[in-house]
Amino acid sequence: MAAHDAWALVCRLFAGGTPVLRATLSLREAAALTVLGKAVKPTVVDQSFVLCPHCQQHRAQVWGDGRGGRMCRCPDCGPVAVEANDGAALALDEDWLRQKLRLALDIESRDGIDDLGGEVWRLGDARRSPVLLTRDLTRVLHEPALLDRVRVAGGEIRVITPRPSTTRGSPFGAGVEWLVLEERFTFYGGGITFIASPSSATPVVVDLATPVNGPFSADFKWATLPDISSVPIQFTDGQAKVFESLWSFKGEATTAERIMQRAGLGSDKPIDVFKIKAKDKGKPEPAAQHAAYGALVVTQKRAGLYAMPCAAAGKEVSMS
Repeated sequence: MAAHDAWALVCRLFAGGTPVLRATLSLREAAALTVLGKAVKPTVVDQSFVLCPHCQQHRAQVWGDGRGGRMCRCPDCGPVAVEANDGAALALDEDWLRQKLRLALDIESRDGIDDLGGEVWRLGDARRSPVLLTRDLTRVLHEPALLDRVRVAGGEIRVITPRPSTTRGSPFGAGVEWLVLEERFTFYGGGITFIASPSSATPVVVDLATPVNGPFSADFKWATLPDISSVPIQFTDGQAKVFESLWSFKGEATTAERIMQRAGLGSDKPIDVFKIKAKDKGKPEPAAQHAAYGALVVTQKRAGLYAMPCAAAGKEVSMS
């Protein structure tokens, strides 16, 4: 049980993200400290307030007792003497955690750890699957662009988080595997071991670029156009929104205003988000995105109308 208690303490410290007072540890957690070794370290916290040393129920302000000592006034216990070790705290060595998680997932050592900001870290790639670590699941759910920054064609993303108090089931769609820190990893022999799920013996890799809507993927962020590119073409969020908007009109010619309004973008015309910027000239990705727009969208310039023929029911796009 020592290893189990040690891992539970690691998860608690990481989820909180702040030092904890030694006085708040349970007897089992305190015993686990000897097992964890360098994974936790002593630290200094603000000692102007302490947990009441007597009842350990209330935080109370610390005052000098006029004799060189200190005391706090607990609402239940009244004046209580405060010793130096009453403010003793410990913190998780989070660099230790990140490095051990990399080893547990066989992440190549040449891949560094990237701090993506907002307490989200990219630990590297495990067999072409980007691995993210964050202490708060909602951080990733509320900012899906984080996933787009690390996504690779043909590989799913792994997101490691502590177990939240409310979320049940899988919060992500296809292409993202959620690894709950408390359930999928454990402390063993001074390191961290990954616990494979029963279904992972024959993993199924979901290709997010697979055509679902005509040549487009389900989220319109990819298009398979062999006459333009030998590999699927990836689009920016704005470009995907324009294609999704055009698709919704089912091939009918529509004004730029309606298209951009439905896409939720401030540009005047659909082509605006596909124009190649000066700094991107000569780069294959912007050129492919621009060529895809030209191949898929029919423009009636005089009438100011735009249509995407491949969105018409039962009508295939012609790439000739």
